[in-house]
Amino acid sequence: MIYCVEDDTNIRELVIYALKTAGFEAKGFSDAAAFFNELKSGLPSLVLLDIMLPGTDGLTVLKMLKDNAATRDIPVIMLTAKGSEFDIVQGLDMGADDYITKPFGVLELVSRIKSVLRRYEPKKDQKILKAGNITIDTEKHMVWAGNTEVKLTVKEFELLYCLMSNAGIVLTRDRLLDKIWGIDFDGETRTLDVHIRSLRKKLGEHGKAIETVRGIGYRMGALQ
Repeated sequence: MIYCVEDDTNIRELVIYALKTAGFEAKGFSDAAAFFNELKSGLPSLVLLDIMLPGTDGLTVLKMLKDNAATRDIPVIMLTAKGSEFDIVQGLDMGADDYITKPFGVLELVSRIKSVLRRYEPKKDQKILKAGNITIDTEKHMVWAGNTEVKLTVKEFELLYCLMSNAGIVLTRDRLLDKIWGIDFDGETRTLDVHIRSLRKKLGEHGKAIETVRGIGYRMGALQ
C-alpha cells in the first residue's frame, strides 16, 4: 500500500490512478491529519509526501515519521515545487529517500517508487554489488572497473560502497560526510569533493556513473 499526501486534488487523483494502473494499492490524503489518522489502521509500504501542505507542512510530517520508532523505516519520496532546493536538501537530510519535482510524469514517478522499494527489499547477498560496469566485493575488499582491478583507499572504498548500496538515490553531502567520516567530523566539506574526484579518476571512463546533483549531493547510477 502506498499513501499519497497531496492537497492538490487533481495531482492526488492522477497519482492514485497511475499507481493503481501500475499494480499498486494506493490511498490519497489531502492533509497531515487525515494521513496520521489512517496510520492508526496500518502502515504503508511507502509514502509520497508533498512539502506544501495546509496546516502541518510536509517537512514537519517527515520529522514526525522519522522520530517515531513505528514509522521511521517507512520510505518517503517528497513531492516538491520546482526550484525549492533548500527544502529538497533539508528533506533528504531528515531521512527522505528521494524527491521528485512538479510537474512530473507518471512514468518517472512509478520508476522512482520501484527504485526506492527495491532498496528496501531483503537482500540475499550484499557481498557483491554492481553498478554499470563497476563491481565491489566487500568480503575481499576489492573493486573492479570493467575487467580492471582498482586500488582504493579505505575512505574511497567506503564512499563507493555507500553510493552503490544506495544506487539511484540522491545522497546529500551532509549525509555522506556523516556516514563516511562520522557525525563529529569537523574538517572541510571539500574532503568529500576531493574523494569523489579521486574515485572518478581511478574508475576511469566508468567514473561517470557517479553523478553530481547540483546543490544537493551525489548519486550512483542504478544497479544492474
